[in-house]
Amino acid sequence: MRTITFYRLLVIVFFAVTGVLYSNGIAVYYDALATRCIPTGCGNSVPALILDPGGLSVEMTALYLVLIDVLFTAVFYVSAGAMLWKGAREPMGLLAALAMVAFGTTFPSLAIVSAEGSELARIWFYAVSTIGWTSITLFCLLFPNGRFVPAWTKSAMVIIAIWNGANFIVQGSLWEKLHLPVMVQVVWFLSTTALLIYSQVYRFKKVSSPAERQQTKWVVYGVTVSFIGFGLLSILFGSPVNDGRAMTFIWLNAVLNLSLAALPVTLALAVLRRRLWEINPLVNRTIVYGALTLCIVLVYAATVLYLGRLLGNWNPYIVSFLVTAVVAVLFAPLKEWLQRQVNRLFKGRHDDPYAVLLELGGQLMEPLAPDAMLEVIAGKVKEVLRLPYAAIAAGVEGQEAIIAEAGERKDSLELHAFPIIHRGRTLGTLYAASRSTGELFSSEDMMFLEVLLGHAGPLVNNADMLQAMRKLAEDLQESREKLVAAREEERRQLRNNLHDDLAPRLAALALKTSIARKFVERDPASAIAMLDELGQVIRTTVGDIRVLVHDLRPPALDELGLVGAIRARMSELGKSTHQMAGDEQVRPLRFELEVPEQLPNLSAAVEVAIYRIVTESLVNTVKHAQASVCRVRLAVSERRRLVVEIVDDGVSGGTVAIWSGMSSGIGLRSMRERAAEVGGECSFERTADGGMKVEAVLPLIERGASVEQKELKLG
Repeated sequence: MRTITFYRLLVIVFFAVTGVLYSNGIAVYYDALATRCIPTGCGNSVPALILDPGGLSVEMTALYLVLIDVLFTAVFYVSAGAMLWKGAREPMGLLAALAMVAFGTTFPSLAIVSAEGSELARIWFYAVSTIGWTSITLFCLLFPNGRFVPAWTKSAMVIIAIWNGANFIVQGSLWEKLHLPVMVQVVWFLSTTALLIYSQVYRFKKVSSPAERQQTKWVVYGVTVSFIGFGLLSILFGSPVNDGRAMTFIWLNAVLNLSLAALPVTLALAVLRRRLWEINPLVNRTIVYGALTLCIVLVYAATVLYLGRLLGNWNPYIVSFLVTAVVAVLFAPLKEWLQRQVNRLFKGRHDDPYAVLLELGGQLMEPLAPDAMLEVIAGKVKEVLRLPYAAIAAGVEGQEAIIAEAGERKDSLELHAFPIIHRGRTLGTLYAASRSTGELFSSEDMMFLEVLLGHAGPLVNNADMLQAMRKLAEDLQESREKLVAAREEERRQLRNNLHDDLAPRLAALALKTSIARKFVERDPASAIAMLDELGQVIRTTVGDIRVLVHDLRPPALDELGLVGAIRARMSELGKSTHQMAGDEQVRPLRFELEVPEQLPNLSAAVEVAIYRIVTESLVNTVKHAQASVCRVRLAVSERRRLVVEIVDDGVSGGTVAIWSGMSSGIGLRSMRERAAEVGGECSFERTADGGMKVEAVLPLIERGASVEQKELKLG
């Protein structure tokens, strides 16, 4: 804090001394202009001027030149005062104030001309000039965070400081001492100006925060307008435009000072940063009117030359009138065309969305997949709005995923989300990155996006349907593979049972039959024993065969039908629970069945799935639910789906897992798989009283339906 206070005091003292010397030199400068500079010239500062008869007098010309210089310096002094008052606690504020005081004092001719009679004042002003050029260069290389970016600019700053110091030692005549041509001076000036602009642009893209970027825009704008204006107008001072007349010199001097006055204003806004107005419209207007002025000058000159040759014998006033009319007619359309081109340079073609849609329609007429069409849309948004990145996202398997993008996505980009709506349903999102951090989309941008997103909805819908169809095809292929694997597994198991168990038994039966036949006459008693054993084996084999057949399809379904088979299974389990209740002093389990008066003629696959789900649920209820009532309900829904519900009033409560440990068992998984195999679904949930509810919703595939009909119902 003490160091900053000390530097601030030094800058204030420097400001005061320089201001006093400058103020004292105003009268001296006026006298020098009136008596010496305008009639005979004052070296490079003020050339000898030609006064038109009846025009400005020497005194008025001198007064105008003094006013131009004083006003120029006043703008710099006011900016320096504002920075010392509001931003003096920051090193960049002090450096900017120092640069404004030094540059604003010594750039006009007033300081140099008025100091010619005083050696002390002359040396002081040369020192101030050196400080001005050095400090403004240093400020542009350090602003806004006080670091050289890129790092090699520190070496460039050292070279510039040495050159400015050497120029101070020889009192501003280093170029003459070294006998360097004017072109080298121009290259030096342009290269140093390009260095300052490059440093700020590089900092803007690579280093700066959003607030610092806004500050950088103002600095780049001020430096560019001031230094490029200075370079161009300096050329005009030595061109045929400067005819040596006093009025021409006054106008050139005024325009030159006006272009350089952009520097203190923009630097003050950037340093104080209390309210950083959006600079893009200002840059836009500057480019438009700068280009418009250049075009008007060229059109005027070309028209004068052409009509002067074509109408050489006409009255000059008529030719001037025709030239003015041509310029007036071309002014409005030329300005509109330039404004449109600059707008597109800054923000793309957002001002003509329907022309963009026409181009987009031509591209989409090509044979492209829906996802490729979305790539075209994302690319068009990026191109038209001049964005660094654009992407389209949609839901894939319950999660949002990028399905089309254009440009490179970086973490530093600020993305804005725009929903893509089709027929009242949000299908996806368009993500568009800001052109620069902190920059919002304009109303024209929003209008363009609104029109484009309205046409993108059907394409996203098509892409969504394509994704769904691909997923469905993958699921169908996976289901087919599972069905084939299950079928082959069943066949393998059946073959093993027949080959390893049943076939040896039948072969043994045939062998024992032959042996018993031989013993019938020789040892009837042994034969009878063999036949008894043979009968027992036959009964066991018949039981095994029944087990195999039951595994293929429960016989009760063919014998009793679906409802009868469920009732039979309920009766069987009910008897078991009543016996257990009598032996173990537990409450018996009562089964209830609710079915419609007439069930549709179901296919064999659906019947087996229902029977297996119901019997598995009943067994789980008996084993795990500790219930007193288990209700089974079969119903046909309005959507022609068969609904199967199995509900018990188990007392396990909410703290115990479903069916007391069966939530991940084979039974639950097999019920889900059996429902899925026929195109249905099976779910499990608790009831309000702590019991268990199993609900399966299966398609009504009737017996004898064709393959095509089954596929339609499943779909």
